[in-house]
Amino acid sequence: MTTASLLVVTDVDSTLIRDEVIELLARAVGPDAERHVAAVTERAMRGEIDFAASLAERLLVLEGLPASIVDEARAQITVTPGVPDLIAAVHERGGAIAAVSGGFHEVLDPLAAELGVDHTRANRLEVADGRLTGRSIGPVIDGAAKRDTLESLRLNLQVPRERIMAVGDGANDLLMMAVAGISVAFCAKPAVRAQATHVVDVPDFRELLALLPD
Repeated sequence: MTTASLLVVTDVDSTLIRDEVIELLARAVGPDAERHVAAVTERAMRGEIDFAASLAERLLVLEGLPASIVDEARAQITVTPGVPDLIAAVHERGGAIAAVSGGFHEVLDPLAAELGVDHTRANRLEVADGRLTGRSIGPVIDGAAKRDTLESLRLNLQVPRERIMAVGDGANDLLMMAVAGISVAFCAKPAVRAQATHVVDVPDFRELLALLPD
C-alpha cells in the first residue's frame, strides 16, 4: 500500500491558478456573459448561494459553445507563482499533493500532469456533437465532495490529520479545511479567513512552505 508522510490538498481556481476557468469559458460567449458568470461565482465563493445551483446556472451560459473552447481556456491559465516550489518540497518530504476543484477535469488533468500533482478531483463537462451542452456529468464536486476526497486520501495514504494541509479561498473549501490539521485561507473570502488556522494574503505558494509539517 502506498503511504505518504504528509498531504496537501488545494483548491484550484483562484488558488492553484490565478484564474476562474468557467469565466475564461464564458468570455467566448461575450462580455455580458463573462460578467454574469463572475458575479455568480463571487456569490458562491462568499457562501451566499448553494454551490451546485451556482454551477448549474453558470454552465447554462456555455450551452452551444464548441468543445474546443476548453483547450483555448486552458491555454490562458496562469499558474500561481511558487506552485512548482511547493510541489517539489512536498515530494522531497515523501508527501503527496492533491488538487480538488469545483471546475473541470478537462482543464485540471493536463495541468496536474504538467505540474506533478498526484491526485485530482473535479467536475466533468457534458459534450454532445462536439459542443458543450451547458451541463456537467456525474456528481457535483461541492464542499462536501472536497471534504470526502480529503478524507479518502487521508485513509488511503495513512496520513495523520495533523500532517494534512488544506488550502482554499472560497466557502466551498470550508468543509475540507475543517478536517485538516493545517488550514490555509489563501487570498480568501472573509468567511474562509475567519475559520482557517493560517491566512496568506500574498498570491505565492512559496508562502506555504513554512507552514508544511516538519
